[in-house]
Amino acid sequence: MKGMSVSTQPRLSTQSRLVRLDALRGFALFGILAVNVWAFATGYYVSGIADPARDPAIQWIVSMFFETKFYLLFSFLFGYSFTLQMDAAARRGAAFWPRMLRRHIGLAVIGAAHAVLLFHGDILTTYAVLGLVLLALRGISPRRAVWLAVSLLLASGALWTLLGVLDMLTRTPIDATMVSARVAETVAAYQGTPETVVAEHLRQLPGTLELVVFVQAPSTLAMFLLGFAAGKRQVLAEPWRYRALWSWLLRAGLPVGLVGAGFYAHIAVNHTGSGAETLAIGVSILTAPLLAGGYIAALLRLFDTRAAAVFAPAGRVALSNYILQSAILGVVFTAYGLGLVGTLSYSAVAGLVVGIYAVQLALSALWLRSHRYGPLEWLLRTVTTGAWPVVTRQ
Repeated sequence: MKGMSVSTQPRLSTQSRLVRLDALRGFALFGILAVNVWAFATGYYVSGIADPARDPAIQWIVSMFFETKFYLLFSFLFGYSFTLQMDAAARRGAAFWPRMLRRHIGLAVIGAAHAVLLFHGDILTTYAVLGLVLLALRGISPRRAVWLAVSLLLASGALWTLLGVLDMLTRTPIDATMVSARVAETVAAYQGTPETVVAEHLRQLPGTLELVVFVQAPSTLAMFLLGFAAGKRQVLAEPWRYRALWSWLLRAGLPVGLVGAGFYAHIAVNHTGSGAETLAIGVSILTAPLLAGGYIAALLRLFDTRAAAVFAPAGRVALSNYILQSAILGVVFTAYGLGLVGTLSYSAVAGLVVGIYAVQLALSALWLRSHRYGPLEWLLRTVTTGAWPVVTRQ
């Protein structure tokens, strides 16, 4: 790739090749945190009515650049890592199916605990279930994986766009008084006791499940398949071979993705609870993958510099960092600690996001100086391999 020193080093070591993947995953943690924080910080998150205390500028930035984009990036990386797991099993002569079945069961258990105790919007259980679909499709060719992914995105996006048009024509106005009362109950539960926090998570789980099944799941599986195809072609391991792809994503995919994100952000900020929100979901499903791809193309250029070393440690322990984010936010905003839900300004919440992420970058690098895996990575690896890996560096 022009301007990338990596193009002059076509025989990087296996460890060096993993740095790009880890750095992308580490950067994606910031986007995940920037979205998830609002489920802790305000009871109005996805309530259907606007938060009276909101900062429209911050809400627009989050909706424009983060919402519906970074879980796609994470999903792509999950699919890519799946191929690395296949290679690892092959090198060890291990049976891949039982190995990955154990891994996904372990991931589901961690995700279920996360959803009940910390964050009802957990994504790990979705990954565990859809990962089994990817496991069943592991013999698919990269070309067919791409076509299936594109078909899923087009079908889901077209359906939600059509539903959006119908919703705009037929939607009954939301009862703001009723929703506000429900928001007050949520805030009271989060400020109550640990038991009321768990009860509120359980109450919200059915609604979250509907969102996952009908909105996130098709896009997540599609990105799994794209990541799988990319992993089979070693797209991140040998990026110089795919200059045309990166150029297309930056020159065509990124602009289209930004236009779709702009529409989504405009509706989210100015027309909360309207039928247009359903239409915006459809537009986002169709365009957000292009923006996520543009992010990857741009970040790969950044990660050809020393910046990769800043983000890669966090990505190596991404599972532990993901759960740690929820634990910290739970302590700050719920009865697990300070109970500050609904009390911090939007700018203060944004500052908190930056602070938490900066601490995670530093802690991840410090941890990996003396440990091979993060705590939850070690646990999941133990379940996957059926052995006790050495966690500390000798």
